Amino acid sequence: MNATHTLSLHWVAPPPSSTALFVSATVSSSTTSKSSSSFRVQTTKNPSNVSLSSATPSNKFSSSQDQVLLTLLQQRKTEEAWLLYAQCAQLPNPTCLSRLVSQLSYLNTTEGLTRAQSVIQRLRRERQLHRLDANSLGLLAVAAAKGGHTLYAASIVKSMLKSGYLPHVKAWSAVVSRLAASGDDGPIEAIKLFNSVTKRVRRFEDSEVVNDSRPDTGAYNAVLNACANLGDTKTFLQLFDEMSEFRCEPDALTYNVMIKLFARVERKDLLVFVLERIIEKGITMCKTTLHSLVAAYVGFGDLETAEELVQAMREGRRDICKILRDSSSEDSYSDDEQLGNENDDVFEKLLPNSIDYSSEPPELPEAVPPDSRIYTTLMKGYMNAGRVADTVRMLEAMRHQKDSASHPDHVTYTTVISAFVKAGSMDRARQVLTEMARIRVPANLVTYNILLKGYCHQLQIDKAEDLIREMVEVGIEPDVVSYNTLIDGCILVDDGAGALTYFNEMRKRNIAPTKVSYTTLMKAFASSGQPKLANKVFDEMLKDPRVKVDLVAWNMLVEGYCKLGLIDEAKSIIQKMKDSGVYPNVATYGSLANGIALARKPGEALLLWNEIKERCGIENEGEESSSSSVVPPLKPDEGLLDALADICVRAAFFRKALEIVACMEEHGIAPNKTKYKRIYVEMHSRMFTSKHASRARQDRRRERKRAAEAFKFWLGLPNSYYGSEWRLDPADEDE
Repeated sequence: MNATHTLSLHWVAPPPSSTALFVSATVSSSTTSKSSSSFRVQTTKNPSNVSLSSATPSNKFSSSQDQVLLTLLQQRKTEEAWLLYAQCAQLPNPTCLSRLVSQLSYLNTTEGLTRAQSVIQRLRRERQLHRLDANSLGLLAVAAAKGGHTLYAASIVKSMLKSGYLPHVKAWSAVVSRLAASGDDGPIEAIKLFNSVTKRVRRFEDSEVVNDSRPDTGAYNAVLNACANLGDTKTFLQLFDEMSEFRCEPDALTYNVMIKLFARVERKDLLVFVLERIIEKGITMCKTTLHSLVAAYVGFGDLETAEELVQAMREGRRDICKILRDSSSEDSYSDDEQLGNENDDVFEKLLPNSIDYSSEPPELPEAVPPDSRIYTTLMKGYMNAGRVADTVRMLEAMRHQKDSASHPDHVTYTTVISAFVKAGSMDRARQVLTEMARIRVPANLVTYNILLKGYCHQLQIDKAEDLIREMVEVGIEPDVVSYNTLIDGCILVDDGAGALTYFNEMRKRNIAPTKVSYTTLMKAFASSGQPKLANKVFDEMLKDPRVKVDLVAWNMLVEGYCKLGLIDEAKSIIQKMKDSGVYPNVATYGSLANGIALARKPGEALLLWNEIKERCGIENEGEESSSSSVVPPLKPDEGLLDALADICVRAAFFRKALEIVACMEEHGIAPNKTKYKRIYVEMHSRMFTSKHASRARQDRRRERKRAAEAFKFWLGLPNSYYGSEWRLDPADEDE
């Protein structure tokens, strides 16, 4: 899994035929899965209580070697224990194996994780995974999750469930938490994993047997966070109601997640009732909740309410609920809107106190002064609104606060730097960095990455490279975000070779590429007219188990071929997309339409239009739409339809052109009649003039002429529908 390899690409020469493979250490459950009737429960009790297969393996350590290894492990000499294990061809006993994997995982280092994974790989090859206990596998899952290998961590937990193990709640909830915060399908997978574990736990009538695996409030907070990130209110309510089943009580963090949910579903009017609910339930008030509220209002762009909230906290006021109610009353939904909201029942169950708006708002148990985190969040609002002066003024005010907790920290200064970078003031951003060094507020990796992005966006790649060297000098190692920024910067200055150099340098430093790394490098190759190299990068991306290939990557590949007019290759990629369960979107079809125009293959445009009609639910005359309910519907945009109409008009496919412009008008898109008139006059004003053609050909011409006359009618040009003949100039009369 952690094995790295250099992507051996050359910028000009064709890609080599051989491709290095990523090493996948995903735990296989096929050799250890049990039926539900023989389900075993192992959490984190005694590692020696491991169920062994009836056949004793012959490739074991000798008893003396086992004792030496166990002694080293008990003395926490993990390095020496690993070397002893690596030097012997035989497997140690289950106790030593489990303890070795546990201690390697507990190191929380890249090397420790790689070694633990190698043990898993070996046991998998030798069909001996059952020799490990739940404690070791759980610790490995946690270590993998912390190391950013979330998919691998999830695979471990799933394998444990299939194999009859129940992981400790601290282990599986850590994986759920990481999945919930990750992109792509992470939140969905987090909910699935949570449900898988709780489903197994419910099978046991004696709850004490599975006490260590039962979900706690922390586990519920993790899965509720997944629901909030998805904006899934119904699942949120379902899981929120389940908490009592496992004797879990919502805490302040639970309601902080609820604030995020309401922000995600754009219910600003409900935020104050979350705070009131916390007060009513007697949950200990913390600054994190008020910070979440400030962040929510900033996210809505309601800086006025955010400022009122922070000012009230500065003044030590306890009537914050009343302030927020007064502020949100203007944003409350009308009765008609309330009736039309299908989630109202969910919201009322989550916040029963929100039903009676006339009740007196409660006061905070005690005043809560703002800290640097709350001030900084408000500053981010100023920054997003382009209010650089307010951002700087807030920084100066924080510097003069009596309370040291309100003084600016590295996050505050980083926010100011970000504001200057966004405004394009790189010199002032550098001055803030210098000021941080003067007052001994250490800049971190995020600070440098923001500056790095600023230099790259302003095409100052030399200064970006100098900044990388400066980072290393102060002891801050560049991460994947740093390299992704440099790769993107190289693309902006059309330096594809530099982009590839940084990509390979990142891999040499054992920094795992992300989806952005791959797609950015693909963009470099595609934009430089080298789609085969982009395809090479794409293949590498497919092999990387840490990265999920999404529609953006597929589209990048399609666009690379279409830019060169290589339609057959592009269509082949699109077919692979469909075979993988990924459906083309408007961008995919738009690239293909542009490629068809470049390749001058109007027949391909007709095939593409038929597919788009099917996706849009447009029925052909006398036919019913055959689009499958599985295929997502498509809403075409102006660029796609205009490109197709352009091709059809130039190729004299007037009947199809009329269908396309009718579709444009249906979707509220105004067709460019001026452009189509010009094309018609330039290309088709002398159509259908030959008098020496076969009868069949004349019949076809008559059909095309009727379509042409209809198209001219739509354009407003003289046509047979007006009872007048088409004349371009006097010479036409002779014809």
